[in-house]
Amino acid sequence: MHRQQRSHLIRGGLLGATLFSVAASIFAGSHSPNPLRSSDPTGTLSTYSTAGGIDRSNPFFQNLGTNGRTCGSCHVSSDAWTVTPPDIQARFNSSNGLDPIFRPVDGSNCPGDDVSTFQARQSAYSLLMNKGLIRISPAVPDAAQFTISGIQDPYSCPQTTATQPAFYRRPLPATNLDFLSAVMWDGRETVKDPNTGYIDLIQSLTNQAKDATLGHAQATNPPTPQQLALIVSFETALYTAQSQEENAGGLTVFGATGGPVNLSQQPFYIGINDSLGGDPTGAAFNPNVFTLYNNWAKLNSQPNRQAVAHGQSLFNTLPIQIIGVGGLNDVLGQPVISGTCTTCHDSPNVGNHSFAVPLNIGTTAYPALPALDISGLPVYTVQCSDGSLPVQVTDVGRAMISGKCADVGKVKGPILRGLAGRAPYFHNGAAASLNEVVEFYNERFNLNLTEQQKSDLVAFLESL
Repeated sequence: MHRQQRSHLIRGGLLGATLFSVAASIFAGSHSPNPLRSSDPTGTLSTYSTAGGIDRSNPFFQNLGTNGRTCGSCHVSSDAWTVTPPDIQARFNSSNGLDPIFRPVDGSNCPGDDVSTFQARQSAYSLLMNKGLIRISPAVPDAAQFTISGIQDPYSCPQTTATQPAFYRRPLPATNLDFLSAVMWDGRETVKDPNTGYIDLIQSLTNQAKDATLGHAQATNPPTPQQLALIVSFETALYTAQSQEENAGGLTVFGATGGPVNLSQQPFYIGINDSLGGDPTGAAFNPNVFTLYNNWAKLNSQPNRQAVAHGQSLFNTLPIQIIGVGGLNDVLGQPVISGTCTTCHDSPNVGNHSFAVPLNIGTTAYPALPALDISGLPVYTVQCSDGSLPVQVTDVGRAMISGKCADVGKVKGPILRGLAGRAPYFHNGAAASLNEVVEFYNERFNLNLTEQQKSDLVAFLESL
């Protein structure tokens, strides 16, 4: 089956005969409003389900483990299907820190932290509450091309070692999954289709749901095949985007095509509009990736909507001299690449890379640029076996899966839709706001943005 055909079948809920039959059973119950709307810091976030609404009886919302958690513990609709510090803090206060999200298995800074009292829990879960970070502790791969030669751990966790370090990452959204080219920040749940060599989305998400239940929910047994199929069917029907912005108003008026319903109809296939020239149809890369607000550029009497349109134009066309990006400059053998924001965020009206291309743009580096707050994160000194100088990072990234020195510090980019509802940003929550995200890129690539350009870029990002 052609990838483009497969994508449209997924959007229709036809995930093969097995998924179709089990999906029918979950959609027979009562549903929430469709789209499901909630307030976020800059307006209204909306989720549209091609299945007809959010069915809270789905196994996604069921306790399948031993510690009280569900998929919905860390993937909340009003938080753009991830989880945010204000929500986490409210849950801590209302439950005295006993809500299922607060579990030492991965929620505390250190797995052996004392969580016996309210005050102890406040300290133990500080990274989760302040930045929405979950701890993972993978083992360094056998025959890795690097070693961890030093650790600066602010928590002095005995479980954090040179062979099994700890990294703290944001839960990725459980929505807009039909546009993924890789699953998880380091791609560890990505299963490749043997026929195409690209992601097998359904198998990847099935593995992710199983591993999350066994790990995060501490299940004794994995979910059943039917439960997994129901979870994946539920997730792949979800599309989330901003539908109203506090200054610009509704995002589908005056010819704009924002919001989740339009997003659900957005064509996508692996490699679409690939900036590296890999579109399987042979189509040339078009840097004008976002076209949602083209019509607003003409609204001379409506400055707030014009600001969004100007921000979109900047995102598409602002010249960027891309330097020192691992996975891009080195792979292409080009010390300087003349590009735009859409060189990396190339999938049309979605904004992730249409191929699995983990990159090191500097969000894992130590010391970090001033725009990023990496306080509270361990720092690892990584020595490559090729004799190159050691580097210091707060996350070894993709290299923990591939074992390759070239992958140290690389993580995948997230899908950009629904950004306003899921601060803080980057894999480690190092940017508290979209203003800080824009400032990071301004510093990282010496963009010399004016204050008006920064404001317009933020207005556009808030409207995704």
